[in-house]
Formats: sequence, C-alpha cells, structure tokens
Amino acid sequence: MKQGLSLRVSQHLALTPQLQQSIRLLQLSTLELSQEVEQMLDENPFLELTADEAPREEFGLAQADTPVSEGEREMEFAPHSIADYADQTGANGTKDDEVTPLSGAEEPSWDGDGTTELVPDDGEWGTDAKAKANNLDDGDDTDATELARSQESLQSHLHRQALRLRLGELDANALRFLIESLNDDGYLEDTLEDLARGLAGDDEEQLEELVHHFTVALGLLHSLEPAGVGARDLGECLRLQLRAQLDDALDPPEPARAAILGVALRICSEPMDLLARRDVKTLVQRCGGTDAQTREAIALIARLEPKPGRRFVDVERNIVVPDVLVVPAAKTRPGASSQFRVMLNPEVMPKLRVHDIYANVLRNHRGGKDAASYAGLQQRLQEARWFIKNIQQRFDTILRVSTAIVERQKGFFSHGEMAMRPLVLREIADELGLHESTISRVTTAKYMATPFGTFELKYFFGSGLGTESGGNASSTAVRALIKQFISAESNKKPLSDNQISEMLKEQGIDCARRTVAKYREGLKIAPASLRKAL
Repeated sequence: MKQGLSLRVSQHLALTPQLQQSIRLLQLSTLELSQEVEQMLDENPFLELTADEAPREEFGLAQADTPVSEGEREMEFAPHSIADYADQTGANGTKDDEVTPLSGAEEPSWDGDGTTELVPDDGEWGTDAKAKANNLDDGDDTDATELARSQESLQSHLHRQALRLRLGELDANALRFLIESLNDDGYLEDTLEDLARGLAGDDEEQLEELVHHFTVALGLLHSLEPAGVGARDLGECLRLQLRAQLDDALDPPEPARAAILGVALRICSEPMDLLARRDVKTLVQRCGGTDAQTREAIALIARLEPKPGRRFVDVERNIVVPDVLVVPAAKTRPGASSQFRVMLNPEVMPKLRVHDIYANVLRNHRGGKDAASYAGLQQRLQEARWFIKNIQQRFDTILRVSTAIVERQKGFFSHGEMAMRPLVLREIADELGLHESTISRVTTAKYMATPFGTFELKYFFGSGLGTESGGNASSTAVRALIKQFISAESNKKPLSDNQISEMLKEQGIDCARRTVAKYREGLKIAPASLRKAL
C-alpha cells in the first residue's frame, strides 16, 4: 500500500446550539412555550421573569426584515439534530465541560435586558373583565376549569339514585359493580357472564350466583335515570328510552301515541342498518305499522339520545389563547378600503431579562482563581441571553408571517370565508425571504383572533380550484359555498353531490362530484339520503 497526502475541499453544515434552540422554540405552541420558559427559569439563575417592560435586546423587526441569504435558508432546513451536533463537536475533540473563558473582546455585554413586549398599546381590546355567572358570588374568583371538573359524573349520579332503593347487601354490591363497569356513553360493554367470571374465577356455583345477582341489578339499573343507561347495544338503549316514554304516558295512553310507540319499539328490535338507511318500505313490512306510523316512529327515534352518559362526560375544556390579534384600523379617508392592525397578544409574551445582580457579580469576579467555575457561569449567562433573543425572534417571525397573511387575505377579514383566496406556504416564504419549512413551523399551533373568530394560522392556507375566468378559487371558499347551498336546500329534496357540483359550475368554479363529496365529509355533513326529511 502506497501512502501519500492529498488536499480536499468540502463544505459541511452544522447547526449551532443557538440556532437549534431558535428552531425548536419557533415550532412550540403557546402552552409548550410557557412550559419551556418555566423550565428555563428553574435551571438558569441568570434568567428572571419581570412584570416591567425591559429594553429589548439588539434584535428585532429591524434585523428580522433583512433578506435572508441562501446559506441561512439552507441552514434553516438542515436536518441535523442536537445529537448530530454533539457528535460533531465530540469528533473535533471539544467537550461541553471543557469551556475556555472568553477574552475581553469576546465577552458578552451585560448592559440591556431582553423583553418580548412589542405592542404596549392594547387598549382597544378593553380591560381584563372577569365573567360573572348568575349562580356565583361577584367576589368569587372561581376558575372555569375547576367548575368543569366539579361536574357530576354518571357514576355519582347513578350511585345517588341507588341509595334510595332498599336493597340487600348482595344486590346493592352487584348494582354498584355494574354502575362502575359502565363506559362514558352509559353502555355496559361486557356481558354479565364475563363480569361474574372475573370475580368468581373457576367456581361454577359462585359464578351462577353472581350472574343471578347481576341480572337483578341490571333490571334495577335500567330503571334509573337517564333512560337507556346500562344498555348492551344501541337497539336496547333506544328500546329502554321508548319504554320509559310509554310508562310516563297517560294511563291509558292515547291510542295513536301508543301505536306509534309500539311501532318504534319493533323498529328498534330490527337490525339498525334498516333504521340508518331509513328503509321505510322494509320496516313497514317487518313491523306491521302503516307508512305514516312508521315515518312518525322513525322521527320519534331520531329524537332519542343514543349515548345516555354523554351529558355527564367531563370533557376537557381547551381554551385557545391567540398569539396574534387582528383588529380593524381607523380609515384614513371616507370610502377607503378597510385596513387592519396586526399585533402580538401581550398576554402570551413572557417578559424575560438577565438578572442584573448575578450578572454584575460574575463580571466583577471574572479574574478569580477558579477559572472553571467562572467559565461555567459565563456559559449559563450566555445561554440566558440566547434564550431571550430566541424568544424575541420567535414572536418577531410570527408577527411578520401574520402580517403577510392578513395582507394577502384582506377579503376574508372584510367579508368572511367566502372571500378567502388560495394561498400556499411558498408564497409567504418567498415574500419574507424565509424557508418554507420555517413558515410551516410558524403556522402550526399558532392562533389568530379575527373579527370572525379565532383560527389557526394554517387555516388561511389552502389550494385553489380553477374557474372559468382562468383564476383560482380557494378550497376554503368552496367549502363555505357548499355549506351555504346545503343550508338553503329543501328538506324534502336535499341536494346531491352531483347537483352541488353543477351549481358550483354555474358559479364559475370547476369542482368535480368527488371533490364535493370530500369537502362535504370534511364539513361533517351527511349525504343527501340521510338529510332527507320523512
């Protein structure tokens, strides 16, 4: 083997820890960012949260508006991870715990603190007024989430009713066990034999006794409110509710009412797919009622509750806090087009700064004997300053992207979703000089409060459909048009997907029937056969 020397030139891209942190903060939601700030405050003694407005770091919209070079665009899209960077630094022989103290020229300046307070004037959004409920005292500072958690559960509601029944110990325990075995919808998913076998094991005698007690308890459970609780399937749930109505009717009930309830009970004993298809002809043949009675029975069944436990489910209330606020701006002259003001929500922007006392102490002792400790603290101080700047950069980028979106979607902010224009991430990326992946990170889990409600930034992006004039119509606007067509249709003759497609073509929008069906399903609108009134 012949040995020799060779010279080779190559380019290699590595993400610095500061850039990695900037990219990671950019894709965090408001809640995740709050958690990240709390963790950083706990870990870094040089970082503190203040209620006062502090001077901004030397970074902001002036620097953010500078066009991005091609090299920086590639760096945004670089697939390297933090682990990759650690491997690279390890290969170069540099370790995190071997920090070289910075020289006097390289030392960071301790003058100035970071803040994210970009919009001090938010008076036009009003003051923070607490909502009042009629059943709450004016001075009661009760959290909405605590009120939601205090909602009575289905099991508690049933246990309270069970206390009124005079039952023996075994039957009371069996009823309590069945109540605790219900799912959130109020159904008993397991059979009585399976429940008993889980308690009795292989003891057949005890198994038979438990099944007997469970059978008695199930009958008692079916008599409790809400009607239909404890059912094993949808048909049984509907029949329990119909029998409850029959028991609550006048004694004796009106013949017409009793006949309709009887037909409804027989319908619920048939396969549910017949009811779902509203196959009136087959149901008339099987259930023995007249055509009119069958239709009235189907309408009666449609008003029943298929999930008796639904109103007791403690649904988690996710309150969306907007990152960006959009409000109408005052017109400069009469007849001018509507203008909108875009600003960051100060409620979600943490006010961070470097702890002055700790920073001054470190600066005064930079010539101390313990160089390793000084270098470690100096690194923590630099991390705090990086974190503040990256937080500022995150909100500056969100504001820039939001402003560009509002500028391109002025029709939506003036007239609603019917005026939405087609928009893709590439357009905003080219306008701001950023990479498309950066725009994707910014628009994910970030929300904008508009005159028409609060929307995720991704909501304003959508593909376009061709029009007769040669332009494009936004898919969001087409969905809104489909919703408008269906809301104005006749209940007796609902519009089919093909008819809606033809109506869109009359509006100059080329939309195929399959596309209409996809948009309709996305809007959670049933097909025409299920929207038709009996």
